[in-house]
Amino acid sequence: MERKIRIGMVGGGKDAFIGGVHRIALRLDGYYELVAGSFSSNFDNSKETGKDLGLAEDRIYKTYQEMAEKESSRSDAIDVVAIVTPNHLHVPIAKIFAEKGIHIICDKPLALSSKEAISLKNIVESKKLIFALTHNYTGYPMVRHARSLIQKGDLGSIRVIQAEYPQDWLTTKAEDSGLKQAEWRTDPKRSGGGGCIGDIGTHAFNLIRFITGLEIEELSADIHTFVKGRLLDDNAQIMLRFKGGAKGALWSSQVAVGNENNLKIRIYGENGGIEWRQEDPNYLYYTEFGHPTQRVTRGSGNVSKEAKDVTRIPPGHPEGYLEGFANIYNDVYKKLYAQINNQNYDDSNDCYPTINDGVEGMRFIETVLESSNPGKVIQPFKSKRYFCSSLMGTTGWSSPFVVGRNCLCISYSLHKNN
Repeated sequence: MERKIRIGMVGGGKDAFIGGVHRIALRLDGYYELVAGSFSSNFDNSKETGKDLGLAEDRIYKTYQEMAEKESSRSDAIDVVAIVTPNHLHVPIAKIFAEKGIHIICDKPLALSSKEAISLKNIVESKKLIFALTHNYTGYPMVRHARSLIQKGDLGSIRVIQAEYPQDWLTTKAEDSGLKQAEWRTDPKRSGGGGCIGDIGTHAFNLIRFITGLEIEELSADIHTFVKGRLLDDNAQIMLRFKGGAKGALWSSQVAVGNENNLKIRIYGENGGIEWRQEDPNYLYYTEFGHPTQRVTRGSGNVSKEAKDVTRIPPGHPEGYLEGFANIYNDVYKKLYAQINNQNYDDSNDCYPTINDGVEGMRFIETVLESSNPGKVIQPFKSKRYFCSSLMGTTGWSSPFVVGRNCLCISYSLHKNN
């Protein structure tokens, strides 16, 4: 196939933050061509955005429904659609494109609820579609190097995991100031039941799962809303117990003054420990017990193949956020290219978050919310998950629980082949 992958976009109109990020990412390595879009519910905005992007006038659509219908009937139809809208629209849009047999790249979190997420998952699987969820931090080279160290056993048995994602941009009631990004993120109808935990806490959770592969058995959560009148949480502190005996904690906050996007993770095993910081992403700190700490540099000679495969430029020239998104787009491209050209493709090579990771993320949010409400009975639940299948395999959930003194400690395990 000589042509590029044809991609359309829903959402991401003029002045929208995340839409611009996705457009830079999909173009970075030249594998995709943006040819169609319905960028805003405001058609004037959508037309202006499409025109600025150089799209043909007849491929700038008034609604996503019209886009799915007309694109699917074209001889030069889009191969995949990127969905970059507020959360409440993810599933309705994805379902329409999935029914038309169009592959999907979707921003996180996947849905408003696990029930909604599972209904989409059933369609995606029945149509045998590629579905990627853009937890972009999984695309960073040193995150993939960290994962490879644990896969090789360099840290030994994992004992302690600390993950956090603090921000400060919602320290005041920014949603009342006309800031659209704050408005929809703090609105339960558009964001879902989780505020901070859904917006950024899921990133920290996803990073734990991606790097370590460990399954959470129990959690005890304390979520809170500090800003008066805010409808959703703006701070979450969660204690974690993992299958195999490891312990951990996850903190996410959008009222932590002095923090911008300070995602970090620390993992300690019986033989060594690692630390990675999103705001300084080109370095991974690795310590073998009894030896000095090493600062491992992205692009250096001693990093893993997994890290080298997603590195573009020599060390000393920073790579980060945009490249992380681009690496997920490139992972999808490799699989989509093979499918379009009827080539063999080994699914164990998949390293991008899938529909199953989206379902797992929704169950995590719901479990955290339940844990923060003492005395509630939680019914067992199950889902499947495929994430870097060479490491994770297929997993499902169940959730017995015990009530603690101050909060509900929910136990859930991930059972293979359920």
